[in-house]
Amino acid sequence: MTETVALSKFACPACGGEANWNPARQKLVCPFCGTESPGKLESDGTLVEHDLAAALRGIGDDQRGWKADKRQVKCQSCQAISVLDPKRQAQNCEFCGSAQLVAYDEEKPAFRPESVLPFTVSEPQARDRIRAWYGKLWLAPNALKKKALTDTVRGIYLPYWTFDAHVDAAWTAEAGHYYYTTETYTQNGQTRTRQVRQVRWEPAAGRLQHFFDDDLVCASVGIHPALLRGIEPFPTQDLKPYDAGYLAGWVVERYQIDLVAAAQHAREVMDQKLQSLCAREIPGDTYRNLSVRADYSGQTFKHILSPVWLLSYTYGKKAFQCVINGVTGAIQGEYPKSPWKVALLVLAIFVVVVIVMSASGGR
Repeated sequence: MTETVALSKFACPACGGEANWNPARQKLVCPFCGTESPGKLESDGTLVEHDLAAALRGIGDDQRGWKADKRQVKCQSCQAISVLDPKRQAQNCEFCGSAQLVAYDEEKPAFRPESVLPFTVSEPQARDRIRAWYGKLWLAPNALKKKALTDTVRGIYLPYWTFDAHVDAAWTAEAGHYYYTTETYTQNGQTRTRQVRQVRWEPAAGRLQHFFDDDLVCASVGIHPALLRGIEPFPTQDLKPYDAGYLAGWVVERYQIDLVAAAQHAREVMDQKLQSLCAREIPGDTYRNLSVRADYSGQTFKHILSPVWLLSYTYGKKAFQCVINGVTGAIQGEYPKSPWKVALLVLAIFVVVVIVMSASGGR
């Protein structure tokens, strides 16, 4: 049976309320009276990299659960599963704003996070960044900028898998070296010459060793993947050993991309990166027929939680998201575009092209 520990050790000594993690003060603070909790977080432990092969064979019950009482709800609209403190009442989905929430009963407790990146960007800082982002959206409708929907910003911990691996790769390819020959041709009755580039192909081979360190695979379905890629990476060197106190008062998304699927995705990404690394080793000016034979070893993983601030809003009938890295402050967002402003931009580009072509033709 999974062991659970109540969050009472984080109770406020002044009013008895439950303390929440406060990004601005980097402490557990009572949201009602502002008193700091004397509860100590497990920030001095050792982060463990789990053996990937062993984990794929089976994860023990002692590695599952949240070490705290939690309840989970699933959004019927975007399918995100939110993990909440028992007393928190969820009226709308934190990710898409839908009210179609149902209780989620898992068949087996989730694999417990190995570590967590606590929020360091506070809510006021997140609001300031969103306002600045709105100010740069000159293609957005004016009505959107006037609304500045920062009152809906929410802090969420997202599930991530990280993967490490040593790789020893041998590669072969054909290296291309450019050289130029002189070609004679006739134009308007006149004989002219020009330099034509040729390629001399030679066999090439080599060996490369590389260490992949904390390659990230997000297990979230609640935030659009392109936005997450825009705010990565997260500074995994600042990870803290998992403690339920860091999650006190915050919503956590349960992973829905499991370890097997995440490991497969990580290997595909590593293979692509390895191809690029080997391509850089090929001598000459170009190459073809690159073949890489890779031997992976020392493969490990961690399950971590990373913080983001999320703004979900609708404009017209379409939903949009803006997301902020809760540690670095990097921001990416989606927004509607005014058809009138887009048309003016296209017209301006057309006018510039016509002026340039006219100027060139007059010479």
